[in-house]
Amino acid sequence: MPRNLNAWIDIVIIHLAALFLVVVLCIYNSYIGAAALMVWLATLFFGYERCRYRTEEFDHYCHTVISNVNDASNYAIEYLPQIVVLVDRDGRLQWFNKELEKHITKIPEYGMSINQGDDAFWPELDLEAIWGKNDETVFIHENVHFKMKYRPIATKDDSCGLMALYIMDDSPYQILKRIHANSRSVLMYIQIDNYEDVLKGLNDAERTSLVFQANKLIGEWINHLEGYMHRSRNDTYIAVIERRNLDVAIEEKFSILDKVHNLFNNTSKLPVTLSIGISVADRQTYIELGQQAQSMLDLALSRGGDQAAVMMNNQTSFFGGKTKALEKQNRVKARVMASNIKALMQTSDEIFIMGHHNEDFDALGAALGVARMAKSLDKPVHIILSDMNEGIGKIIEMLSTREEYADLFISSDHLLNITAQNPVLFVVDTFIPHITAAPDMLNRIDQIVVIDHHRRSENYIKNAKITYLETATSSTSELVTELLMYFSEDLKLSRIEAIALYSGILVDTKNFAVQVGVRTFEAAAYLRRWGADLVAVRQLFRTDFDTEVAEARAKAAATMFPNGLIITKCPDTMPNIQVVAAQVADSMLRIENVRVSIVIFQLTANTVGVSARSSGEINVQVIMENFGGGGHQNVAGTQLKDGTIDDVYNQVLEYTQEFIEEYDNNESNLAEGH
Repeated sequence: MPRNLNAWIDIVIIHLAALFLVVVLCIYNSYIGAAALMVWLATLFFGYERCRYRTEEFDHYCHTVISNVNDASNYAIEYLPQIVVLVDRDGRLQWFNKELEKHITKIPEYGMSINQGDDAFWPELDLEAIWGKNDETVFIHENVHFKMKYRPIATKDDSCGLMALYIMDDSPYQILKRIHANSRSVLMYIQIDNYEDVLKGLNDAERTSLVFQANKLIGEWINHLEGYMHRSRNDTYIAVIERRNLDVAIEEKFSILDKVHNLFNNTSKLPVTLSIGISVADRQTYIELGQQAQSMLDLALSRGGDQAAVMMNNQTSFFGGKTKALEKQNRVKARVMASNIKALMQTSDEIFIMGHHNEDFDALGAALGVARMAKSLDKPVHIILSDMNEGIGKIIEMLSTREEYADLFISSDHLLNITAQNPVLFVVDTFIPHITAAPDMLNRIDQIVVIDHHRRSENYIKNAKITYLETATSSTSELVTELLMYFSEDLKLSRIEAIALYSGILVDTKNFAVQVGVRTFEAAAYLRRWGADLVAVRQLFRTDFDTEVAEARAKAAATMFPNGLIITKCPDTMPNIQVVAAQVADSMLRIENVRVSIVIFQLTANTVGVSARSSGEINVQVIMENFGGGGHQNVAGTQLKDGTIDDVYNQVLEYTQEFIEEYDNNESNLAEGH
């Protein structure tokens, strides 16, 4: 009984102690002692039998179960309803169970490669990416989804010599998951951008015909997407479709946007354009879904309309946006904004103004205009400049010599301690937080006003109290000039402020050549009355010899394509390379038949910049947004890190060519009435 030796020793000791007690009882009373002896003998016999029985049971267990445990476990693993595979570093089979044969067409053999060579049966499986890790993944082979858990196995020579793969067919779950994803609700807000403007000047018959055709086109498009539509107002529609049909609309690149343009050829004097805000149901409530769709519609409208903004998987995508934003003739909004800004300034005790990093003439001119508003109310005001502003160095030098502007400009380093109790921050000529002159100021000041003329993208200042965004305007300087007209009758501009604002308009309109409307010339006339001198403006734009040489080299290296694209590179780095690139892009746009000019330049050691210009036909903002940038329909750019100038050149060239080709194809279809 070796297995129960410890238990038997315990029993012997206990019975010896009991026997001693029995002997003591016998000495004092023989009858009681005899009875105690009988009980002792009975317990001794019972203990012996129990130990013997347990020993026999244990011996039986050892012979029947433990001796066969290896065979049982091997059988269980061999016929486990899950694929079990052991592979080495080369992806070759070292062991597998019977289940593998059911899921591959080949007969598995030891040493066969899983994912490489002619005998590979799962080429989609990337073993290198999972080697030595403990996790799970899903891979697809011949439309079958396999869920795989993987574990490293140590060998004598290597702590991760083998990998154990536990694989099962996960197709039913993946199909159900896909069905659920494709059936999610998609809410659309559709609005005719220029409903009142389009109907203006039409007779009753033409109005009825145009509205009927617009309703018919939108209704047919929603029916094509198997959705439901309700017209909530004359110019607004609400539609619900499934997620799978949204993919159809995306694949067709929202063809409804181009189709409604065709209504222009039939009746209206203005092109009919749509803005669409779309939100895909995920985990939000229907209230949140509606708010999100409305936010997307507002975003599409703020970018100039004629486009769809889609919120999906927490990312915003834009489609369309090829039509030029139409200038509105009335100035009601400018007058209201001027009144709101004045009221906000009156309640503040200090005003800060900043533009984008590496300020240009438009950003500086707009900032000086806002500063004049603050000064007219006797409010302390400061313009925050970034650490890169070579392009506006001449006008900054002119201002620094005047006592009136001695304390106006500050750098972000001087903003550590803001003592004002109720400050206001104006952001001009940009709406993107991270490219402002001092991004941290956006979190330190609660009251923010944004004034800009660029088409808004997904990344914008979300906590602004007032946002004045007019994409049809030539420049932010034009917007600020209009605000100055209505701000106060007593407001007086200085000559240098008028020159700065005029310069901003001149730069962004390319000497009044692009994005110019009636209000642009009215703003320019207002500034001329306050002393904007063309001779002084030309002095600001004069360049040195090195800059002229760099521009000449860039132009000489340019390549022009038949579709109206001209592109070049500025590989040399110089302090004002961004200004040089912009001037080269502007200059090349004046070449006959050029529709888009693009300049690629080396901004810093690890950053490549892109400056893009358009004659007004092609939307370069949409092109630059594809590379993480933005801007305006006619003026846009981006900066790409960790890439060579040649790589960026090839990427931008390829995408721009495709974009122009697609635009020309759509225009051809519209011309043919398709």
